[in-house]
Amino acid sequence: MAAVLAFASASGAIAAEKIRIVTEGTYPPFSSVNGKGELVGFDVDIAKALCKTMKAECEVVTQNWDGIIPGLMARKYDAVIASMSITEERKKAVDFTSPYYSNKLQFSGPKNKPLDISKAGLRGKTIGAQRATFAAIWFEQNYKGVDLKLYAGQEEVFSDMASGRLDGIIADVYVTYDWLQSKMGEKFEFKGPVLYDGDKVGIAVRKGDALRERLNSALKTIRENGTYAKINARYFPFDIY
Repeated sequence: MAAVLAFASASGAIAAEKIRIVTEGTYPPFSSVNGKGELVGFDVDIAKALCKTMKAECEVVTQNWDGIIPGLMARKYDAVIASMSITEERKKAVDFTSPYYSNKLQFSGPKNKPLDISKAGLRGKTIGAQRATFAAIWFEQNYKGVDLKLYAGQEEVFSDMASGRLDGIIADVYVTYDWLQSKMGEKFEFKGPVLYDGDKVGIAVRKGDALRERLNSALKTIRENGTYAKINARYFPFDIY
């Protein structure tokens, strides 16, 4: 695992248990490893805030996206805070907390280069997406017959589009928004309207784990006491809840 972050409640009280939380670590601004080797991002800050509220000793580790749910089932960690969409298929394997933010899907592509996002318009084009994400699943269900190139990580998707190997990508709005502000992303833009705005993101735990209700209670607290709003403002000039 690429990075590990351990912390306790601000009061210094350390519970007998240790809660292990996993995030992806390659999905800025939600999770990434900075130049100092520190795990940072919206998801990481939410994890810290929840652990502080629960007065729990926590450890945050990273895991590649494809292995996140298998790792949870294998008890390598106790909760997934990794911008995971709540889907019916995933609910067969894990339990989710209440949503902690709302996601949207949208295409993006090079500026000054039209991209017809209709099914007919995308035939013959190569669109990229991160494998096993809600964006990839949604695209495959709604754009049958259109070539979709899948990648292990979102940063690889952005890199290939910047290198001219993709005509466009489909991804979560907020991770794309962050990339468009970067030097690499400045020559790209959103294409067309928001495609889907009913995607809810939650924290995954093992089936029947009582940790779910503790996390739900802590989420309610940080929403009510302003902690969530402060974290949100560090990364976005708008509310993503």
